[in-house]
Amino acid sequence: MSINVLFVCLGNICRSPMAEAVFQQMVNDAGLANQITVDSAGTGSWHVGERAHSGTRRVLAQHGIQYNGRARQVTAADMADPDTWIIAMDGDNLRDLEGRYGRHPHTARLLDYAANTQERSVPDPYYTGNFEYVYQLVSDGCHGLLAAILEENNL
Repeated sequence: MSINVLFVCLGNICRSPMAEAVFQQMVNDAGLANQITVDSAGTGSWHVGERAHSGTRRVLAQHGIQYNGRARQVTAADMADPDTWIIAMDGDNLRDLEGRYGRHPHTARLLDYAANTQERSVPDPYYTGNFEYVYQLVSDGCHGLLAAILEENNL
């Protein structure tokens, strides 16, 4: 059994690659890398092919997490698998995905899984520069998401 998780934000250079890297580390630490595939993409195409934002890379490195991915845009193929967990960083990203591709059985906002915050949208650090705060939100959401995936799949 392979479980796919796709994190989605606007440009795929700040929030979703951070979530991808954090979640991948959690998956690896849990010994589930052969069962859970992790990826990220953006709803927009502005940054396709670019590295993650330097702020994202810096915060990940400060937390001992490696990330070397490149930005890409969400495709219809990403949305075609009903078993893929599509995880949006905020309500705008979720609405964009649903408007473009329709409702997907496993689509949610990342912070729907967070236990330690009342926030439900991960703010875009591209505009705020608050990459550490975003890291804390992403980490909280990813812990809850992994627990939900493990429970749903009896792992």
